[in-house]
Amino acid sequence: MSTRLETRPPATRRARKKPAAKKAVAKKRVAKKRAPKKRVAKKQAVGRSAAKRAPKKRVAKATVARTTTTKKPSARKATARKPPARKATARNAQRGQTPDRINRGQTRQSVRPKRRASARPPSPSMADWLRRAGSWRPQRTPKLPATAVGERLGWSITILVIGLTLFGLVMVLSATSVSSVHQFDKSPFYTFSRQLRYAVIGAAAFIAGSRFNYRRIKPLAIPAGILSAVLLVAVLIPGVGSSANGSSRWLALGPVVIQPAELAKLSLILMVARILGSRETQMHLPERTIRPVIALVVMYSALLILQPKLGTPIIMGTVAVLMLFVAKAHTPHLLGWSLAGLFGATALAYSAPYRRARVFAFLDPWATADGIGLQTVQSQIGIASGGLFGRGLGGSRAKWGFLPEAQTDFIFAVVAEELGAIGALGLVLAFGLLGYLGFTAALRAPDAFGRNLAAGLTIWIVTQATLNIGMALGLMPITGEPLPFVSAGGSSLVTTLFASGLLVGVARRGRA
Repeated sequence: MSTRLETRPPATRRARKKPAAKKAVAKKRVAKKRAPKKRVAKKQAVGRSAAKRAPKKRVAKATVARTTTTKKPSARKATARKPPARKATARNAQRGQTPDRINRGQTRQSVRPKRRASARPPSPSMADWLRRAGSWRPQRTPKLPATAVGERLGWSITILVIGLTLFGLVMVLSATSVSSVHQFDKSPFYTFSRQLRYAVIGAAAFIAGSRFNYRRIKPLAIPAGILSAVLLVAVLIPGVGSSANGSSRWLALGPVVIQPAELAKLSLILMVARILGSRETQMHLPERTIRPVIALVVMYSALLILQPKLGTPIIMGTVAVLMLFVAKAHTPHLLGWSLAGLFGATALAYSAPYRRARVFAFLDPWATADGIGLQTVQSQIGIASGGLFGRGLGGSRAKWGFLPEAQTDFIFAVVAEELGAIGALGLVLAFGLLGYLGFTAALRAPDAFGRNLAAGLTIWIVTQATLNIGMALGLMPITGEPLPFVSAGGSSLVTTLFASGLLVGVARRGRA
């Protein structure tokens, strides 16, 4: 017996001799080791997200430790890995992240901070302000796209015509301030006041033409043509027509003096537009399109040559040929009639002695600088003396009697002398822009009559402006045609403004 007791390990003997206090301490240690199992149970009851994973791993590894005796799990594998702690900062709260520590009775949904609705929206940046300013438009009633484009085109033509008219009034005042005193023994504003009255009448005609439906003027084309022919005949009757500088071009109707040649230009355009518009499908037949138009041009030209006046027939022939070209008339016949008209105009220029003298003066104006070439020479001198920036408004020398008819036929020379090459170029560009807008209105016209009418009116204004400017520069013979909107002359201004109003009317009713 003694030998068996000595062979037993000392730990077993100590365990039998343990007092009750030591057994209590051992029970507490066992309770502490089993405490995590109770925490796992509490976490399974409280939390659903991260607490579920840790107990499963611990329980599973605990069961493995009970069943297997050969291999004991290490302390690292027994404990679950905890995710890295996140600081509950304000930035995490804004992103919607919750702190890792959750108190009893809370869940992650209840702990997650809620975004507070900001009382003020974020202040826009400079790019936002610029974007809003660029896209701002006044509140208007919704319109069709074609109507909106037509209104914009009509207003563009209106603004340009108003600008040219006001510019013409200023230049007439500058060009006639001296001649009104010396020639008429009146106030320096005498000619300007007359031109201003005609401008008011022309403004009324412009408004009427723009508001009037251009389709309703189509039946009035033939009566207007007949009236123009009657007035051209009445000018030739002695005692009825008034003469000036050897020409009978004006007709006095009480206090009003009109020039029927200006009305004849508009009447011809209306009649040609009606003929080409009603025979749109017969453009391949010259006897239905080209010949009637040529007959009208010949009739008006014959009445105008008797006055005598050669500039207006040239403009009429050019306008008629270009209108036929725009309407896509038969090209070989049109080319033949154009060459015939050119030879006829050359023959007329050499038929009379004074016309022949003007042609020779055009070819070499300095050879007759003291005679028939005086106007061309003085016009070129005035344009050259203006330089780049001009002498200033009112500083022209041509109006002091050096350049005859400075306010009508050669007002472009006054513009170039006072405003320089920059002012003259600006005026040329204004007429070019008017031509562009006019042809745009013609292309957008809803019918053939409107297309031909807009094209004819635009060709008339641009051709006459080109002829007047070329005459002032010495590039064309002197024909006596005024510069539209700028030269002094009541009949020309009123008729041109009414034609511009009709052009605006066509532009506003155009298609998309």
